[in-house]
Amino acid sequence: MASKASQEVNLDLLKRLCEVPGVPGREERVRALIEKEIAKPGHSGNALFDEIHTDPMGSLICRRDPRSAKGKTKERKGAKGNRPSRVMLLCHMDEIGFYVTSIDKNGFLWMNPAGGFDTRNLFSRRVTVVTDDGDLPGVMNPGGRPIHISSPKDREKVPEVKEFFVDVGLTPEEVKKQIKVGDYVVMNEPAIQVGHKFVSKALDNRIACWLGIESIRALDKAGTGHACEIHVAFTVQEEVGLRGAKTASHAVQPDIGLGIDVTLACDTPGVPEEEWVTRHGGGYGLHIKDSSFIADYRLVSDFEALSKKRKIPYQRTILAAGGQDGAAAQQAAAGARAIGITVGTRYIHTVTEMIDIRDLKAANDVLAAYLGDVG
Repeated sequence: MASKASQEVNLDLLKRLCEVPGVPGREERVRALIEKEIAKPGHSGNALFDEIHTDPMGSLICRRDPRSAKGKTKERKGAKGNRPSRVMLLCHMDEIGFYVTSIDKNGFLWMNPAGGFDTRNLFSRRVTVVTDDGDLPGVMNPGGRPIHISSPKDREKVPEVKEFFVDVGLTPEEVKKQIKVGDYVVMNEPAIQVGHKFVSKALDNRIACWLGIESIRALDKAGTGHACEIHVAFTVQEEVGLRGAKTASHAVQPDIGLGIDVTLACDTPGVPEEEWVTRHGGGYGLHIKDSSFIADYRLVSDFEALSKKRKIPYQRTILAAGGQDGAAAQQAAAGARAIGITVGTRYIHTVTEMIDIRDLKAANDVLAAYLGDVG
């Protein structure tokens, strides 16, 4: 039986976002899906955004001007000092994957990673090879002897990323005709609902893409208007260094930056409770610190007070390592106040990334509420 949260959440959109391929530097198919989705009118009958453009790096930047309770766009004042507060949501589009670096004489593909992989999770995977002429199915394995002829010592070894190759089942001549260096590879795994959870590849960070769309829809549906100028940036190349967020943030120069992302949920066997970061079902993650930034303490207080007022479940989070796009907004131009709004995710950077749908709904609720309240 579907939970109440899953009935209220647009899982079809999340599934489509997760399943479309897009590694760092090749996010164009994700961007096209988002462009098509946000072209649909909002609940008010008006467009969700007042301006949409793609920057030179490929990030999709969408602006929504202040609106009255009736959904009408208010005048944007350009004089310094009297413009509305500028709030930026940063939602990266890229997923971890690989670029083809060479094709050997037997037609096997060798690759270079784009993003961080734990090789223990790469064995015997189905993959998609994305070429200019279409997608090809394949399988990924490390080089070496299979179990029937391997020694105990062979089976103890954990291969490095560079030892994995892709077999697309074609002759060497066919492979070289259809695939070239620079084509890219992503995991091939369908998104599914499992109880109260949603499981897929690329939830890092198509969750943020989903929230960047659905929080604006929720704000539009509320019909209360908003005083701030909202910028939703669907950014590129986060997994290789927050690159798209840096350029987008310099262009927008927000007053407040909201880094929308996943974070760890290690509430699983084998992990001490003090290392869980978040637990499923505990609410969205109010992200205070990681390796890339420390959140503005006033924003932490604002979100905490709003969550308590609206009875939106949340949990404070600190991540020992890793970073996110909120850091880029914080450090752009003259700087901005920034915070992370995250969704706890089990098994990050695998094809079984798992979220609790109730936590996703909480993140959506608090974003819509904050955007409607902030001046």
